[in-house]
Amino acid sequence: MTILIDKIRISGFRGIKNIELDLPRVAVLIGLNNAGKTSVVKAFQLALGDYSRHLTEEDFFIGEDDNPIDEILIDIRVVPVDDDGKKTSFFEEEWIDFFGEKVQADALENQFSAIRTICTPDAIKGGFNVSRYSLESWPDFTDWRGVRVNQKKRIRSALQSLPYFSIDAQRDLHSELREKNSFVGKILSNIKYNETDKEALEGIISDLNDEAVSKSEPLLKLKEHLEQLNQSFSNSGKAEITPFPKKIRDLSKQFTVHFGENDSSLFSMEYHGMGTRSWASMLTVKAFTELASEKYDEESEAYHPILAAEEPEAHLHPNAQRTLYKQLVESKGQVIITTHSPYVVALAEQSNLRSLSNGASGVCVRQLSNDISLEDKRKLQREVIHSRGELLFSRALILSEGETEEQALPILFQKYFNSEPFSLGINFIGVGGSGAKYKPFLRLARDFDIPVFIFSDGEAPIIAKLKSAYEEIFGEVDLTNSPNITILNGTDFEGYLLASGYEELIKKSITELEGAAKITTWIRKRQGTALKPVRAGVPDCEACKQPILEAPIRDYLSADGMQKAILEILDSKKPMYAQAVAQALCELPNENLPPKIIEFFEKIKARV
Repeated sequence: MTILIDKIRISGFRGIKNIELDLPRVAVLIGLNNAGKTSVVKAFQLALGDYSRHLTEEDFFIGEDDNPIDEILIDIRVVPVDDDGKKTSFFEEEWIDFFGEKVQADALENQFSAIRTICTPDAIKGGFNVSRYSLESWPDFTDWRGVRVNQKKRIRSALQSLPYFSIDAQRDLHSELREKNSFVGKILSNIKYNETDKEALEGIISDLNDEAVSKSEPLLKLKEHLEQLNQSFSNSGKAEITPFPKKIRDLSKQFTVHFGENDSSLFSMEYHGMGTRSWASMLTVKAFTELASEKYDEESEAYHPILAAEEPEAHLHPNAQRTLYKQLVESKGQVIITTHSPYVVALAEQSNLRSLSNGASGVCVRQLSNDISLEDKRKLQREVIHSRGELLFSRALILSEGETEEQALPILFQKYFNSEPFSLGINFIGVGGSGAKYKPFLRLARDFDIPVFIFSDGEAPIIAKLKSAYEEIFGEVDLTNSPNITILNGTDFEGYLLASGYEELIKKSITELEGAAKITTWIRKRQGTALKPVRAGVPDCEACKQPILEAPIRDYLSADGMQKAILEILDSKKPMYAQAVAQALCELPNENLPPKIIEFFEKIKARV
């Protein structure tokens, strides 16, 4: 690869009012449905491919006054790069020959070529005018739409060395085999043999036809009767049966693709499922681009294909999705993939992800920040993208520390809002700790502009660590008055419920799960035994420099002894008890839920 389309700017197209995308060699576009991913793909096709013949009034952005904007602008910038994809200063000779006067240089003498596509309605003839121009500069994004084109720089010929291949979300190789304009149809139409090979192959086919007819009684009988046509042609006619195409040029008419695990299980594509047919369709496009690339290489001409695949994961199981993704990114030139698959996202480089969202001001695009340490990138990949890729498609993230909250909060959320969290695009995550454990999720939320809410325990050390982690990502925050953070009153979730008057509800949940004697048996067996050793609250040992520990003795006979026993029981099987207690709380009216829960859910309601 010696060039790269490193930027595309789009204005006035579909839901896109005004955006700029930085493009790597492989760009993976993610986002919710109707976020604008397909619009970006079609804008590329309008700038470089054949979408102009499909242009309609609905492709023009609707402004604030409900009237469509009367102009679509699409700018792309092409820059020279080395084999590692890093920008260089000068185009290679083959691209200088292709671009010619379209080559420009910035203030640092770095070469580039910028192409603008302008689409406007044709008020006289009807339809639309689509024109391309070579730009003489690449201004800052804030000023780009105001740049006037030089009419002498109009591009009147196709940009054949920058072909754009779009693979729609709806694809089926079996159907495409009968379509001349499909990619497999184009491959078949380009089948050519030299005259000697053609005669030899047609001779083999002739012998094969004769053999097939001679060894088939029904075919012989059919030929015998068809030859009776001679009676109408003064015995000068001849009937010939050809089970196989007689001429090489007709081979494509009966061309089929068979696939199976071995020779005995090969079946035609029409008998395979949509996953296999869709996958095969995409591979034919890849084959077509490579064949074209070889032809250009033979002529030493510039060639940089752009392959765009929409939702390649459709109808495929997770491992097949991963395999297909690897096959697509190995394509020559540039690759653009739109996806809803967490399995595809997990394979993508973080720097290749582009998140699109559609808000009141139109489509926005975001990407992950590069100004983080290598270790933080690893944590983000390991703890979020690789294991929780679905979070990238969230409308909101709800973070908490422990197992109890992760189990209980979704149940209470469904009760409070009468909707499953996932149906609203909301994900609950137990970060498995405090402080630094929050950071990968907070960084994802910040960079992709996903609303994030935190339900935190109230112990002073935990609050201090949370504040440090949050401020590292988002800047200074007042946790006690934050619109997206709820802090419990000096305790953890279980302790808060007991302190808030839900002791009897919790005791009932425990006995329903494990019998009426569970609590009394727990107290009888453990009264007077030692708890896990903890720091004694005195200076470390001067001799060995180790902390001095003490093992507190359980005392269930004290005023708060019952609550101590209940907390120990809850802690022994957190997930099981969390669900049971949450289900018991759900039997209460919404207004009788714990106040901190209501406060937290109201904060979510206000922002999402």
